[in-house]
Amino acid sequence: MREKQKVYLRLANGKTFAGYSFGKYGNSDGEVVFTTGMTGYPESLTDPSYSGQILVFTYPLVGNYGVPKFARDDSAESIQDGFESGKIQVRGMVISNYSSEYSHFDAAGSLDDWLMDNDIPGIYGIDTRELTKTLRTTGVMLGKITTDLEDIVTDIVDPNETNLAGLVGVQEPVVYSPKKKNPQKILLIDCGVKNNIIRNFLKRGAEVIRVPYDYDPVNSKYDFDGIFVSNGPGDPKVCKTTVSNLKNSFDLGKPIFGICLGSQILGLSAGADTYKLKFGHRSQNQPCIEVGGHCYITSQNHGYAVDTKTLPEDWAEWFVNNNDGTNEGVKHKTKPFFAVQFHPESSPGPNDTGWLFDKFIDMI
Repeated sequence: MREKQKVYLRLANGKTFAGYSFGKYGNSDGEVVFTTGMTGYPESLTDPSYSGQILVFTYPLVGNYGVPKFARDDSAESIQDGFESGKIQVRGMVISNYSSEYSHFDAAGSLDDWLMDNDIPGIYGIDTRELTKTLRTTGVMLGKITTDLEDIVTDIVDPNETNLAGLVGVQEPVVYSPKKKNPQKILLIDCGVKNNIIRNFLKRGAEVIRVPYDYDPVNSKYDFDGIFVSNGPGDPKVCKTTVSNLKNSFDLGKPIFGICLGSQILGLSAGADTYKLKFGHRSQNQPCIEVGGHCYITSQNHGYAVDTKTLPEDWAEWFVNNNDGTNEGVKHKTKPFFAVQFHPESSPGPNDTGWLFDKFIDMI
């Protein structure tokens, strides 16, 4: 570990936390959010849903198992094991204790070096418990990791007001073909898809046609059997073209499956409303109850939710968060359209709900 250098995390409400730098020594701003997951920082840091955000880890020890071999590759074809995209997506990382000595059979380097190589600033040595209590009480807010104690935070642009989904997804279609004859074909609308979603479809023998967030399924040049709407960052209401295109695709009658942002987009396409949660759900142990069924432990990363009171009569709430009662899934009562707010692909987190991929494949 290099010599300690002071840095600061300044929040929009004026509160400041002093700590030490790891990764890049420099400044970065964004929406400050927290995750309560105990493991999985390589997957979390490369999750496109965290684009535009400074991520606080509540678990007090981070870095102790290093980072697997990573090749920075922003091309759409890159689905490296152990990572959810080809680059680090967060704008900054905040932790309590950094472990400079790491040990793991798969480790190829330290977290510190990985962040530095990718120009991502980190801060450690702060009271992340107090910081998390602040975010839970006042709600997530804009903030800045800065080397200057007098730095101001009033000039930060809210990333949720920008088209983040259009920035993190592919710009041109990419096709992933399985080693199987006559596979089912899935049109994957990429709003910031995690690699493990693609892996799950390929593992089940499906062909994945990955297209940009604003791709129109109705006028597609590709033949496909079902539509998948991916996870992604930001406010779903910014994805107006995606919402409109998906609504028009209802007339195709093909099965539709959404995850995370995809669930919110499906809700908006159905005619429901969405709203921002006070501090969101970012963890690997969120209990979700299937209405009339089982409770599942799920991996989550979202800051918005569908307002079920606004769902049309032909739609129903499917899953509910057992902690706060917010929506965790919707489905059409008669048509093959459904979505979940949590992450059945895990990575990181439990894979208790991986059966949802099978359900979708069976539908098509």
